[in-house]
Amino acid sequence: MELADMRALARQLYDHAVAAADPARAVHQHFSKHPPAGLPAGGHSYVIAIGKAAPAMLGEALRHIPGPVTALGVTHHENAQTVPGARILTAGHPEPDEAGLHAGREIIALLQKAGPRDQVYALISGGGSALVPAPKPPLTLADKRAVNRLLLENGLGITEMNLIRQQLSELKGGGFLRYAAPAPVTALILSDVIGNELSAIASGPTTTPLGNRAEALALLRDRGLLAALPVPTRDLLEAPEPSAPHYTAENHLIGSNEKSLEAMRDAVSDGWTARIVSDRLIGDVGDAAARIVEAAWDSDHVGPTALIFGGETTVHLRGTGRGGRNQELALRIAMQGDRLPEGWVFLSGGTDGRDGPTDAAGGIVDGGTIARIRASGNDPEALLANNDSFAALKAAGDLLITGATGTNVADVQVLLLP
Repeated sequence: MELADMRALARQLYDHAVAAADPARAVHQHFSKHPPAGLPAGGHSYVIAIGKAAPAMLGEALRHIPGPVTALGVTHHENAQTVPGARILTAGHPEPDEAGLHAGREIIALLQKAGPRDQVYALISGGGSALVPAPKPPLTLADKRAVNRLLLENGLGITEMNLIRQQLSELKGGGFLRYAAPAPVTALILSDVIGNELSAIASGPTTTPLGNRAEALALLRDRGLLAALPVPTRDLLEAPEPSAPHYTAENHLIGSNEKSLEAMRDAVSDGWTARIVSDRLIGDVGDAAARIVEAAWDSDHVGPTALIFGGETTVHLRGTGRGGRNQELALRIAMQGDRLPEGWVFLSGGTDGRDGPTDAAGGIVDGGTIARIRASGNDPEALLANNDSFAALKAAGDLLITGATGTNVADVQVLLLP
């Protein structure tokens, strides 16, 4: 197969991964198996969707949920859509903004209207944590932004970040349940968290918290980040844990990274061998790159082979460049390309279509990537040291540009070996 065809195949497999995480299809399949019960006399359905897949989930859910219905969705600014019968608000991601603060207040006000005869439906997808910051008093949005940047810049995993975020928010860690009580809550959840821990997806608005203030404080202390916290945040975490009633929801996982990896595997062309190597590609992005290269040699491949991975790596920011974990992973693989069999192609992409603070979903690289970067007058080593994977891959023509996909089940990777 020619190199251009190999690159096209990598993109096709990524597209299959995204299609398998289609939020509308997932919602439809759920309600086909579990039709919602009718409302009691005088009852009302409240439907709240948060996350990158909110519009698509909301649009399909409204085809099934009994009325009367009040529906509200919150998604990121680049995913603004019209959903008949619903209000759609947009907010900042990954950096929380004033629009998200307003959206959080709107959600709280809507939840507080629910009574015992009503039914609350929560449609949760990745990105919801940043989209509705709702800081606990006396914290401000500036405090939440500072904490968010601190956690991202120091490479904390998504579960670690959400443990801390839950202690600082009115809506995370079961906040939907506290404000909706005494109305019952049913949640449909599209997972962007490896392992599908429901308390970590969008920081768990319909689940019990991942931990408590003392545990969040201990984590920050262990990472040496305590002194860097805004003073009000540190004061809040050091305050005694408040007692609160225990509420539960009916939570349903309707989509995940594993389902997308299986779709990639099943879509590989005849004549190819496909194998899911790992659905736990997590941790430092440099370590992840090493694992992928090692897998190429451990596979003992004979003939065309697709090695498939999924997960969510972390990047320690040391420079001032732009990029994201998928772009940096692709660049790191390209820089180790001489250790791979000739003719290889590698793709790493976020299923949401966005990687870091860029308009790229990730990158598609091959054995000529580094030469193309150098031919453009750039130094790939210097760009990597500056966390400028976006500039490096752009110079090579190797950015994966998809636009917002309207879904999010973390990241997928495929290494094609001829």
